[in-house]
Amino acid sequence: MVHYLIDTKVTDQGIKLIFFNDKTDVYEEIVDNAYQPYFFVQYPLSPKNRQIIEELNLKTVITKKNELFSGQPIKIIKIQLRSLLDLKSISKKFEKSWEAEIPLILSYVYDQNLTFGAKHTIKGDQIKPIYTIPKKSWPSFEKKYLEIKEIDPLKYELLERWFTLCTQPIPHIPPEILNLNEKLDLERYYLAFILSRIANIPIPMAYSNRHVSTWIKSILHNYLRRHRILIPTSKELRRGETKKHIQGALTFSPKSGVYFNTIVLDFESLYPSLIDAYNLSYETINCLHQECQDNRVPKLEHNVCTLQRGIYSILIGALKDLRIHWFKPLSNNKTINYEAKWQAKATSKLLKVILVSSYGVTIRIRGLSRPSLAESITAYGRYCLQTTYNIAKERGLHPIYGDTDSLFLDNPSSDQVQWLIKTVKDRFQLDLAVDEQYSVCMLPKAMKAYFGIRRDGTSDIKGVTAIKSNSPPFIQNIFKDCVNVMIDVKNWKDFEKAKRRIQKIVYKALTDLQTGAISKKDLTYTVGIHEDPKEKMSEIALHQPYQCALQLIDTGKTVKRGDVVNFVKVKPFTYRNRTFTVKPTEQLRNIKEINMNDYKRNLRTALNQTFKLMNLKFIKEVNKNGTLFDYI
Repeated sequence: MVHYLIDTKVTDQGIKLIFFNDKTDVYEEIVDNAYQPYFFVQYPLSPKNRQIIEELNLKTVITKKNELFSGQPIKIIKIQLRSLLDLKSISKKFEKSWEAEIPLILSYVYDQNLTFGAKHTIKGDQIKPIYTIPKKSWPSFEKKYLEIKEIDPLKYELLERWFTLCTQPIPHIPPEILNLNEKLDLERYYLAFILSRIANIPIPMAYSNRHVSTWIKSILHNYLRRHRILIPTSKELRRGETKKHIQGALTFSPKSGVYFNTIVLDFESLYPSLIDAYNLSYETINCLHQECQDNRVPKLEHNVCTLQRGIYSILIGALKDLRIHWFKPLSNNKTINYEAKWQAKATSKLLKVILVSSYGVTIRIRGLSRPSLAESITAYGRYCLQTTYNIAKERGLHPIYGDTDSLFLDNPSSDQVQWLIKTVKDRFQLDLAVDEQYSVCMLPKAMKAYFGIRRDGTSDIKGVTAIKSNSPPFIQNIFKDCVNVMIDVKNWKDFEKAKRRIQKIVYKALTDLQTGAISKKDLTYTVGIHEDPKEKMSEIALHQPYQCALQLIDTGKTVKRGDVVNFVKVKPFTYRNRTFTVKPTEQLRNIKEINMNDYKRNLRTALNQTFKLMNLKFIKEVNKNGTLFDYI
């Protein structure tokens, strides 16, 4: 009989395993009353540790584990406990211990080689997980990952294991059996099963837990335990490093202007790919092998091991390869059935969440933090982007902007793009792909802010002041109307026509504003309160959100940190012996109170960031170097 392992609990009788058979809709509980929790202490015993063991009459066994950083086997003392509930309290008595912080139910499942969310066979007291790739998928899988199998067998082993788990069917289990009392979210349900299998955590935990660092810890710990490697303490993992600030990604100053046929190339899963391609792992950074000392991280003093494959590198690399080369393409495959497509989408989405966090957790998350690993990841990121930018420039591909993992090229040919993609793959072992194709793109001087019109006519707006969430709808709508004018622009002739249409849009908006035709709803700013308003009330000069909060509080309303307030900008007035410039939207009685000049100024700031590039004339009499937005 095939059963899915869905949960595990610690009971007075022992470790309770909860299985579900989706064919019979029956769940089964199996209790293991022989399991003894354990942790490790240093060998040989110190006098203090020996005394604790004798006083508590603890059972000890001298065993061997591999040490992560040296790769060598070491002797260590395993302390086994009679009670399932004493692990943390007893381990804290010792000077130093290992693996006592791993949750007991996870520790048990790691040891028994079981996998949550996956199929198992149960024969008497023998429980075995099923790791079989479906016959119909095997030829494609083997062909897709054959090269990895030959040159990186450790990563291939993980690919095969996770592929097997991720392609198993998702059983339909009643929510009450999973202890899920809320209304079941189907997407979260699928994500929970895939996460449960990848990170080896119980289904209920996978459904409710949102801490990606917990998932990654379990992935790492599960691997180390299966390979008899002693799981280091968080302090050991940091290797005595105290650095808190990590230099970030590289961003090039945009060559501001208007461009036609802009191609945006994107490094797929850049940081996970760097972790994989450059063998970046806890034990490979600053290894002590003499042969590896010259393999330096670009512009840093760290070296990377060339003699052994990094564990973090293969874990993240395998997940990355599964997403990029299998589940992401499969999720867009229109020929597969609904169930398979839904599962592929869930898997691709989940893998992306884990991969996106694979760099961040190495900065300051306890149990995963290693500053030298984090800064090596970003250093290789800067190096690869800079080198790719230089290669594109030397080859005449005209790079006009670059940020973190993307590169903007001005009007390259198809052959040039493919050449660059191949060159990057050959040189860095990184996947560069076309992310966006804009028929027209406007790059202002500001970094991380631009907009482009895709070839299908849809707009892509990034980082522009006008569309920030706290901008009033009035400004957002005008900006979007102006952007929509650019949809049909394909050349400079179209561009000149668009300029005239944008002029009319802005003129009309200003007229409507001046005549009071804009509703107060469209003039409303929506801003979050980040500090306790009561602590701000004694300040002489209050920022506008707190001016609004004070007026609301005075009417008997409760406003606290984390709340959102809605207000309009009005002509200055005196309130509580202070000058205020906003009112809560609901308290505005007359549209004539609105400070029109303030809205004009904000409109100018918002539009100027992008559309000043078009050199729009306001009236014929203005200076020829002026723009429409200089005169709003």
